[in-house]
Amino acid sequence: MDVRYNKLFKLLIDKGMKKTDLRHATGISPNTLTKLSNNEYVSMDVLVKICRVLKCDVGDIMEVVSAVEN
Repeated sequence: MDVRYNKLFKLLIDKGMKKTDLRHATGISPNTLTKLSNNEYVSMDVLVKICRVLKCDVGDIMEVVSAVEN
């Protein structure tokens, strides 16, 4: 199984936010933002921080997909 954060980046566009705005609002590192951009695993702590800032649920920012779909 793999993860995709396409929903997160669409939500950022909808809210008029840039990735750097999200990084500053959540306090996540540039490396973590790169992991999100590359659809790599990040900690649940990071996902919760993002959800708190964006006032959404985890399912609103990511999805789990089978490796075959990638």
